Formats: sequence, structure tokens, C-alpha cells
Amino acid sequence: MRIEERTLRIGFGIKRASEREIGLPELLALQPALNGREPIPVGPFAANQFFRLNHGSLITDSRLRVNLRSLLDEFLRLFLHGFAGVALSKASEQRSSCQCGLPAEGKPFVSTLLPIAATVQPTMQHSFNLIPQDISRRTFLKASSALAAGAPLLAGLIKAQAGEAKVPLVAYVGTFSSPLRDVLPTQVDLPPGNGRGIHLFQVNRTTGVMTPSGVYDLGTSPGCLALNAAGTRLYSANETDRVGDGKEGSVSAFAINRADGQLKLLNTARSGGAGPTYVSMHPSGRFLLVANYFGGSVAVLPVLPDGGLGAATDVNNTAGKLGPTKATNAPPGSFAFSGHDRTHAHMIQADPSGRFVLHVDLGLDQILVWKLDEQKGVLTPNDPAAVSLPPGDGPRHFHFHPNGRWFYSIQEEGSNIVLFDYDAGKGRLAARQTISSLPPGFTGSNFCSEILVSMDGRFVYAGNRLHDSIAIFSVGKNGELSFVGEEWTRGNYPRSFNFDPTGRFLYSCNQRGDNIVAFRVDHKTGRLIFTGHYVPVGNPSIIVFLDLAKTG
Repeated sequence: MRIEERTLRIGFGIKRASEREIGLPELLALQPALNGREPIPVGPFAANQFFRLNHGSLITDSRLRVNLRSLLDEFLRLFLHGFAGVALSKASEQRSSCQCGLPAEGKPFVSTLLPIAATVQPTMQHSFNLIPQDISRRTFLKASSALAAGAPLLAGLIKAQAGEAKVPLVAYVGTFSSPLRDVLPTQVDLPPGNGRGIHLFQVNRTTGVMTPSGVYDLGTSPGCLALNAAGTRLYSANETDRVGDGKEGSVSAFAINRADGQLKLLNTARSGGAGPTYVSMHPSGRFLLVANYFGGSVAVLPVLPDGGLGAATDVNNTAGKLGPTKATNAPPGSFAFSGHDRTHAHMIQADPSGRFVLHVDLGLDQILVWKLDEQKGVLTPNDPAAVSLPPGDGPRHFHFHPNGRWFYSIQEEGSNIVLFDYDAGKGRLAARQTISSLPPGFTGSNFCSEILVSMDGRFVYAGNRLHDSIAIFSVGKNGELSFVGEEWTRGNYPRSFNFDPTGRFLYSCNQRGDNIVAFRVDHKTGRLIFTGHYVPVGNPSIIVFLDLAKTG
């Protein structure tokens, strides 16, 4: 019997699609990794392909996953087949067909079977059929030897799983916690402020269920959150704060308690403009980048030694010709007019190398590219300084493909996605494909929101507000997108969404629906499967995850 899981086949060895095999001795050699968690080479794989233990799974650099529970369950099935007779083997086989998950009480299946195996006595009733017909005696002896030799691996796995189960996976949800004020009359998105600040949850790693674990009350709408790489600091963009004569927004820095994920405020600094809507960490960890939507500016704030924030080292107010209110690529019958009343910086993020910083201005219909002086924390325009999108389409967010060469931008009012080729050496973008974010035949108004590339780079997900869906696209061999389908968000106005750290679940923040909805990700097709899990949160804007089982 073999258990099928994507392109990997699990049996008494593991074969990739190319039929290169990893044998049991090499699997057993993984035992030292249970505690140290260091990547180690396995079998005849290429030098850059390593396995490492992560939440009870073996993971390759291409993100293919082999579940150790499945493998060990198969070994135990054979063990029970040989020494307990047909009846017990059928029960074990039925258990193996259930995708080798966790029982309801949360115990690993291997730990529930071991006591059974210890109490089973062999009988002569089935002596003529001790080994199932579909398994050779040679294979059975090999598996039995592996079970005996793998006892330390089995015990170590159970111990590792039990340890991780006690350490929280934390979700932080930023919300609109007060109404927007002092905005232009053309502003169409006016959340009433139903949230309380930053809401904390503990996430079940197996089911994806979120359980409330606290709230950091903050009445200035921390609508965007960013974690540092070490997972020790959290930063928030406080969109409805108004500071000083310029009515600037603010950005806050928090220390994270690594035991339970609770937050402690370090300090709050001015954001360099009104209405900060996006923050991101520079890859160096030394700067926080801020996009101020209502001020039309971007800023660089230094990260202090304690993780707090210093005064901005640079603020840039962009200028140029505003786009029209009617988007070039708007769906037929669309009245989605927003954001072309002035400059609106909507997102800012460094490229993977950290050499260049990109930001989108919705009002200018441009993606601007900057060089960052990491000594001074100052931005200077790249050459060329920007790339233009079709007039009125309104670029909102973007996401790099894992290969760093493909760049996907989503346009809020044009309801489309543009694929760019990215020259990492020169920081230049070249548009290659434009595709609608909506299903064929759609008419009416829609505002796009979030865009994410899956962790394995095979799918792109795009958020549609008013249509209230997440569109799914497959990524071709040259990066071009093909429409796969869509999933209803089960809540009004999905402002953003995010994957959990494993990529198995996706969570949609439905701003006007006052809820977060969990979906399971089908890694083969890219489709989203509703889990049945709703989380009540007032005006959720963003969700980010921190796995406290990882070393800080």
C-alpha cells in the first residue's frame, strides 16, 4: 500500500517524480534533526536540496511536503498486520485512509497506536495470512526492521510534536478602531471604526481555528502591521492618528513577549504624512518604510537598538499629473471612482535584495522606484524613476514572485493584474501581461484590494471588494497568469488576506463584514476550501502570523 501526497509517493522509500529514491536508512538518519532542526542532506538529492524537520514534516527547497506521521502510520499498519491479524489491520488501514491527521483529542496517531501494539498477542488463527496479500514478505521484513531501528525517531517525533503543540502560533489582526476624519469628499471607503486596536489570537495548527487571546487597545486604527525578521517586534501604521499642525499619522513599535505573543508598547513616532496606510521592514532590519495615503508621501524611519522607532530620516512627497476618475480598464458599468483627487501612496516595500525600494501611488497611476542609502536612510530616485500604469487604473499593492524576477501589481479601479519582468540589477520594471481580476462577463463596480503569490510560486491570489471574492490564477512557466476560478469571501469588502506560516490556510479580512474567514488551500489546484470557521472582528484590515515555536 502506498499513500499518495502530491508528487511524492510514500512507502518504504520516498520517490520524487524523477524516480530517485530515498531509502529508510537515510530517513532514520534524520533523527538528530529532531532537536537541532538543522538542514541536512538526504540521499541522492542535489546539493541544494535539503530536508529539514518542521512541524513533523520533511520539506524540500521546492516546498514539496512529506508528512512523517503518514510514513510512520504506514509502518505501524504493517506491524499490526503481521502480528495482530486481519481485523486489527483493517482498523489501522481505515485510519491510514484519513490523511493521517490528529485524533479529536489532539494526540498524534502514532502515540495512540503504540499502546495497542504493545498489548496485541499473536495468534495462530491467521497464520496462513500473517502478511497481507498486497505486501511481499521481503517488504514486510524490511518494514519490521525499520520499525525496530526507528524507535528513537518515533519517540523523538512524538516529543517534538508535543513540544510544538504547547507553543502558540499567534495571529495579530489590525483594525480600524476609529472613524476617518478630515478626508476629501471623494473618499469612498469610510470604515466606522468597529475594531478595538490590535486583536490577538492563538491559531490551531491543524484545523486553522483562531481563538481570541487578547486585545491591545489602540484607538488610532492600526490598519497595517509588520513584524521584524526575528519575531521580537511588531510595528503598526496608525491611520486615523492626527499629530501636530500637519495632522500627521503615527507609527508604533511593540515588543513581543515570546512566551505568549502579548504586546508591550515601546514608542510611537510621526509617520511623515497623513493617513499612514502601509508599513514594511527593510531586509536589513534597520529601517521601517511607511506609505502615507492621505499625505501622498513615503518615509524612512530608523529602527533604534531596542526596536523602537526614531524620527524619520527621509520623507518624500511625490508630485505629478493625476490620472482620470474613469479607469482605462474598468469593467463595463463601473462606478468605482476613487483616489484620483490627489497623490496617494498606497504601498511601499523593498525588493528582495534591499537595494531598491518600490512604492505605488494610486493617484498618479505609477510605481516609483528608489535607491536606499543604508548609511543615511535616504531615498533617491532610480533611473528611470517610475513606470506608469494605464490612466485611472490606480495601482494599489504588489507582490514579488519567489524567484525575484516576476512582479505582480494589482490595480484598484481597473480591476486587473499586471505582470512585470523585474531587473534586480537595475531596479527596472517592464510590463508583459494584463489580466482582469474578475471572472469573464462581470459588469459593474469593483475595487481590488490585496494580491499575494503562493509560497511555492504556482498561484496568484487577488482580492475583489464589492464582488467580494478572491480570484485564483495559475502561474505559467514564464510567469504569465491564467484564470483558475474564484472563491466567495463570505464577508463584505475583503480588504486583505494572508497565508498562515505553512501556506495550508488563507484568512480573509472582510472589513465591512466585521469578520475573518478561514480557507484551506488546495496546493494541487490552488483553490480555496471554506473551513466553516468565522472569526468576529470589527473592521479587520490586516492579519499577520508569528510562530513562537521558531527561535526568536
